[in-house]
Amino acid sequence: MKTFTHILASTAPLLGLISLLSSANASEETRPAKPNIVLIVSDDLGWQDLKCYDVDAPLAYDTPYLDAFAKRGVMFWQAYSPAPSCSPSRCAIVSGNHPARAQKTHVLGGKPPYASSSSRMVTPWFSGRMPEDTFTIARALDSNGYTTGHAGKWHIAIDHSAFPQPKDVGFDFTKSSRGAHSGRGLDNPLTGFATRDEKDPYRLDENGFPYHQNNEDALDFIKENKEDPFFLYYCTWLVHSPIVTRNEALLKKYAERMGVDPATRVGKNTKSKKPGQTNPFYGAMVESLDYYMGQVFEYLDKTDDPRWPGHKLSENTYVIFTSDNGGVVGYTDNTPLDKGKTSAKEGGTRVPLMIVGPNIQKGAQSDAMVNGLDFYPTIVSLTGTKLPAEKHLDGCDISPLLLGDPTDKSLIKLSDGSVREFMVWHFPHNNDYESTIINDGYKLIRNYDHVNNPSEPAIELFQLYKSENGKDVRVDIEEAKNLAKSMPEKTQDMDNQLTSMLTEMKASYPSYNPDYKGELPNQDLIPSISQVSEKGGTVTVTYKENGATIEQAQLIYTHNGGDKHEEWFKAPLTKVDETSFKIALPKETTHYFINLIDENKFLVSYPSLKKYSRKTSKMTDFALATKP
Repeated sequence: MKTFTHILASTAPLLGLISLLSSANASEETRPAKPNIVLIVSDDLGWQDLKCYDVDAPLAYDTPYLDAFAKRGVMFWQAYSPAPSCSPSRCAIVSGNHPARAQKTHVLGGKPPYASSSSRMVTPWFSGRMPEDTFTIARALDSNGYTTGHAGKWHIAIDHSAFPQPKDVGFDFTKSSRGAHSGRGLDNPLTGFATRDEKDPYRLDENGFPYHQNNEDALDFIKENKEDPFFLYYCTWLVHSPIVTRNEALLKKYAERMGVDPATRVGKNTKSKKPGQTNPFYGAMVESLDYYMGQVFEYLDKTDDPRWPGHKLSENTYVIFTSDNGGVVGYTDNTPLDKGKTSAKEGGTRVPLMIVGPNIQKGAQSDAMVNGLDFYPTIVSLTGTKLPAEKHLDGCDISPLLLGDPTDKSLIKLSDGSVREFMVWHFPHNNDYESTIINDGYKLIRNYDHVNNPSEPAIELFQLYKSENGKDVRVDIEEAKNLAKSMPEKTQDMDNQLTSMLTEMKASYPSYNPDYKGELPNQDLIPSISQVSEKGGTVTVTYKENGATIEQAQLIYTHNGGDKHEEWFKAPLTKVDETSFKIALPKETTHYFINLIDENKFLVSYPSLKKYSRKTSKMTDFALATKP
């Protein structure tokens, strides 16, 4: 017969477990309902720039803090930026709107379409900024009692200082210092390194890293607002150009490791023409970024949470780390991925992404395909924030995957409840002029500049991955083997799917340049404008088709012609008859152009911008001025 003592001894482990579970449950019951959010968007950091993402050739850069951070949560292997360049990705993250839908597909923007005679194509009009009335993630969280802050780069307008700024779209706090990168040019980057002198504004800390105001601004926001739930949108200036460093020790370290004389990577020779990660300045920048991120992680880990006594801030804070686009070819090497920033190929859009926070599995790695557009709906879900019924989001809430099984792709669903199967990118710019779609491991690339261009096929199809036993197995992430001809049905289906998505978002497309000095078919059939008249605020356009039907007629207009932040907008013209269009000029219009696009995709601008030069002239020098 068992004695009471025996019973106690035999049940002690169970009692201990019950006690632990009770403590854990009690702890969860006292957890503040609104977790903090820290969203970190690095600048131009490539998929192959972090040691934890290293595949194939050994990585040159050391990133111990971010490598350790990746083990604390979910590390995504197929994460993408909304666009292959800065501004559209940042606008998409803050607004939740796809760049194609927002008509914000590249940096700058807000200009009339134009091209020199050396260019075969003309970039379409695209917006210079995110509209100030956008219901941003900051406005959403503000409505839920969050204090919202921004630190670092902004760049969702024509330039860094143009309207709208963070406070114009709902942020309570903003600081944008470049920190240790301030005033650091390419003229003589082999001098002027930070020292330990107390008067040095970039004085080295105990670990030999320069004082970095950008990082201090982010930390100050957390320190000053930790009494309440907070959202920090921290945009590092690192590792964007100029490719320089104030850390002499790190420069020497990477120069020795790479076997490169730093003097060969300055001025016009900043970019390397050789393959591999061979820029010691860039290496120093990557490791500096890693160090400053470590300071943020450490502060969250060591600081008591005022809203949750007995716990640290990190225990109730979700931290997202990513990049706005892929690495810049020449500064870094994205191999095995093809190309880099400003290309919709994998090197331009695939980015690092790690997410850490409460109830997220540690040390998890996921092949789920995710996108920066997913941050807005995910943060809204994690914080219990309600959105207006009319707010449209193009991304998906990935919190079910984060809080459940990070390897279960079926947990990422569209608003209708169906599993997300594909993603679309639209980049009608630069020398690439392309749209892409990824579905079921296959990637289709549509090249718009393919007419009379043997080096650019109209369609390319690549198999990035194949599925084996429920896991993605790498096939051709290099995008080296075009399968379009051998898989015509697959190619057509994906191309149709891409068309459907772009049509739904009312995407704008590039056009051919009628002033191109080379030969293009149907260049002699372009329409012409014979007269533009303005009366009572209404513009009438008289035209001739000359053999090619006009598909679009656009007014390109500005309200502030000649200003520093001159911004142009687009509006459709109404067809009157077979020879004329008309439109009522928007109020306060100061200058305007007329654009016609024909069935062969040629764009005709009136007045012509053939002689326009960004260095020597202004758009208003060529535009029509409105009548007083």
